[in-house]
Amino acid sequence: MDMPNAAPGRAEQLALLTQTAPDTEMGRLLRRFWHPVALSSDVLPGHAVPVEALGETFTLFRGESGTPYLVGGRCRHRQTLLHTGWVQGEKIRCIYHGWQFDGSGRCVQRPAEKEARVPPGCRIPGHPVHEYCGMVFAYLGEGEAPAFELPRKDVFEVPGVLIAVTKETWRINWFQQIENSLDAVHVSFVHQALRVGPFGDAVTTMMPDLSYVENEAGIEQIAVRAHDNVRKSDWTFPNNNHVVVPGLRKGDPWIDFGIWMVPKDDERSTRFTIYAMAPADDDANERFRAYFREFGGYNADEHYDELFHQRKAPPEEDFLAGLISAQDYVAQRGQGVVADRRLEMLGKSDLGVVTLRRVFWRELDALREGRPTKHWRKRAEPLSLPMQPGRQRDDSPASTAATAS
Repeated sequence: MDMPNAAPGRAEQLALLTQTAPDTEMGRLLRRFWHPVALSSDVLPGHAVPVEALGETFTLFRGESGTPYLVGGRCRHRQTLLHTGWVQGEKIRCIYHGWQFDGSGRCVQRPAEKEARVPPGCRIPGHPVHEYCGMVFAYLGEGEAPAFELPRKDVFEVPGVLIAVTKETWRINWFQQIENSLDAVHVSFVHQALRVGPFGDAVTTMMPDLSYVENEAGIEQIAVRAHDNVRKSDWTFPNNNHVVVPGLRKGDPWIDFGIWMVPKDDERSTRFTIYAMAPADDDANERFRAYFREFGGYNADEHYDELFHQRKAPPEEDFLAGLISAQDYVAQRGQGVVADRRLEMLGKSDLGVVTLRRVFWRELDALREGRPTKHWRKRAEPLSLPMQPGRQRDDSPASTAATAS
């Protein structure tokens, strides 16, 4: 007879990494953290949109004051989708029978019911939200939300910094994207595929010496290819990576790039990205803004047939947002929608992947056994991320999407 909290076998242990619904161990772990669920621009004052995250559907609406709210996806009455209704003031009314809910999820009005009093249990879930750098973050767990500190980066908050945000949903399990962030070797191969862009040219095909160190916020990854080709990644638990990438043109400031991989469900995940550039001259600033206005909406998943069957790279003029994303997409989607890790054969160069899994399994073990998980917190001292000279051409832009990997 199995014990209630028996340790999982190898196959089950691997499966734990990919399952994010509310009743799963990973789902419970992830719900202890803040996650981006939308871009701020996705919802205007007085409007509502549906949001999917961690295997659930929510309603994101912005009150007429501009304040965002996140509540359950369906009306408490007859379970129709709530975002199809109307935002009135700071509340949302269901399209079906007019039941109205406030930003905490409490039902405040049932127009067709004769009694004026609404029963206390008449409510839908309501979740804390926090807007940060053009993204809407939400805490989807139970109880009081932690302070909004772990997702923050000082470089995103420098006065005058230029910020661009994007999102890209792929039909792929979230953990494949997480593992890719802690796989420094892949850049020497994946980013030589389809077409070699400035990022692939700068990093080169040299094999790196690797090191991984766990810290109070996550894992620091260092990949040394040469004395002047050192690449660091500041990975933050449970699903954020921060690196620096070259500017749009030689001489432009380097760009800080942050990416969150957020599960929609176990077969889809959304990459929320922040690009932050220190203010420069007017030409460089406008180049940054214009580029993301025009090309920031690229989504590799919408080009599956071109990438896999035609082996066709994104067009030259779109390669900044497209090429690096497309290269990573081909490698990760090629593993399958959910990679079968039982069949893999790891080597010493997979130290980052092994380190990452061990950290997650340790946290899941603690959760399962009723022990405290690690108190993850923002780094006391920001990590200094080196800027490699690379081999950029004077007349060629450099890849700002370099580490969508």
